[in-house]
Amino acid sequence: MSASKNKINIKPWMNNPEIKAILSAITKNGKEARFVGGCVRNHLLRKPIQDLDIATQELPQKIISLLNDAGIKAIPIGLKHGTIMAVINHKNFEITTLRRDIQTDGRHAVVQFTEDWEQDAARRDFTINAISVDLEGTIFDYFNGRQDLDTKIIRFVGHAPDRINEDYLRILRYFRLIATLSLNIGDQKELDACIDQVEKLTDLSAERIRSELFKILSSKMEKNIMSMMYEEGVLGVILPHVTFPDRVRELARLEANKLQIKTIIPDPLRRLAALIETDVSGIAEVTNALKLSKIENKRLTNMKKRTSDICWDMSHNDLQRAIFRRGNTTVIDLALLNWADMLISPSGNISEAEDGWFHIISTATKQIGQGPSLPIKGQDVVDLGIPPGRRISRLLNQVEEWWLMNGCVADRKACLNELKLLVDLT
Repeated sequence: MSASKNKINIKPWMNNPEIKAILSAITKNGKEARFVGGCVRNHLLRKPIQDLDIATQELPQKIISLLNDAGIKAIPIGLKHGTIMAVINHKNFEITTLRRDIQTDGRHAVVQFTEDWEQDAARRDFTINAISVDLEGTIFDYFNGRQDLDTKIIRFVGHAPDRINEDYLRILRYFRLIATLSLNIGDQKELDACIDQVEKLTDLSAERIRSELFKILSSKMEKNIMSMMYEEGVLGVILPHVTFPDRVRELARLEANKLQIKTIIPDPLRRLAALIETDVSGIAEVTNALKLSKIENKRLTNMKKRTSDICWDMSHNDLQRAIFRRGNTTVIDLALLNWADMLISPSGNISEAEDGWFHIISTATKQIGQGPSLPIKGQDVVDLGIPPGRRISRLLNQVEEWWLMNGCVADRKACLNELKLLVDLT
């Protein structure tokens, strides 16, 4: 390999004032620092870089001292594992001391710090994540990760079962990298190793599983990854009520290609709803398995409740009523999910149905933040001489139902007139 191919252009990184300040601080005593992990991998793949991660030979406590001396805030987010967060100009950068694992149990590791770059690379999960680049742009590739990037394959560093036993989450990362980077399986035995140990995922925290699963669900889900994970039994281990992923495949196609509405983007929670087959009663199990937040639980519940209320041929008045009662987000979610269901088992005039679904989604999208709102309040009932009590809410509900039945278009004056008629009648 020629010398030119052993270097990459990291000038934009080195021109970053925050990076320059951090590197100047942590290399002050002559210890080497390099860029590592995803930033190097994505640069070589010409993909967007989210974070610039830095590794160094310097020990964690010394890193903190050097950063503080330079006026840079240092947060020990993982001191036992040598990880320090440098905060400068409201931006966060992870700095990690080189290390090697001396004891692992599939969830946690006891590490020993080292100054050996190859030892640090040897403890990483996959060859494509074990590449480092020094401050001159020189590439250090101890396990042929760059070749694997060029040929678009995924391989573990070293012996796959050993890497998996060090951290069971690597099973999900294996599938996540296939999904997000469109990689091919480099060695069938490595896939088999993941499948053989898939039950060990149950030893991991729900938060770690959720993080990896949501990254997969947020991606383009290349290589028909969800079907692979379903057929190999991975999804069944980590997710209650999982069903064959044909619905999530159609949903992803709608989100990515069919609609072309800017606000409709890949949504992991909506895709999760497409991936499970349960009514509201099963949502608690899913929530517990993935430690969903209260907000996520509520939205997932809304996507499994009265799903048939949203149909492609619903009237304008019914649509406005649904937006008012259930909210724009739920209407959009259910329209997409029900549309995906229809695509799985097509019947009737699909073209006409597509127009109907598109109308529902575009209408609900346009009305986000400005949807229908009943133009009268309880005070308006009181102003008509009705004393406080249940009659106020009953009258408001009657006006609201009249307003909904008429497409939510009646203005304040019309609603007040209807309210007066109801008061006179009662």
